[in-house]
Amino acid sequence: MGTVRDTDEDLLLSAELDDFGRFYDRYVRPLLAFFQRRVGDPEIAADLTAETFAAAMVARGRYEARGATAAAWLFGIAQHKLADYLRRGAAERRMRARLGMEPVPVSAEDAAMIRMLGEEIATQMVEDLPVEQRDAIRAHVLDDRDYAEIAQREQVSEATVRKRVSRGLRVLRERAGGNR
Repeated sequence: MGTVRDTDEDLLLSAELDDFGRFYDRYVRPLLAFFQRRVGDPEIAADLTAETFAAAMVARGRYEARGATAAAWLFGIAQHKLADYLRRGAAERRMRARLGMEPVPVSAEDAAMIRMLGEEIATQMVEDLPVEQRDAIRAHVLDDRDYAEIAQREQVSEATVRKRVSRGLRVLRERAGGNR
């Protein structure tokens, strides 16, 4: 094994497979939670998480540390995988039904853990944020409301809401082990 690396960026860019494994360990639970909140199905959440990490492993040579953080880059891939799933999901379900194929099931224990992640981890991580940041994160990230809607409801500018979300996410990245 190579030298000890601590930052997400170092782990992602390392040629050592163990380092990518450490990066995976840091983000597998948050990614599972991300997908579970959006699709509501542990099996699909697990599949999308696996697809995201596979894509990240293949594309990690294109990651540039001076751009987005490694975590933001990973979640960008996750957003693309989610959009792809939403686009192709109905067609795949019809094809599986026609072919009589069942999706590979996730164990009951893993499904319960994924559901718990989707419901609890995000909530736990935002609890200690200042109220304005916490509310902005909940509204925009967890409830998928757009900035304009939040701004109107809170009677503040859209820029203020964006700033609250940005600052809150920065704190959450730091808590999750990110370095920016």
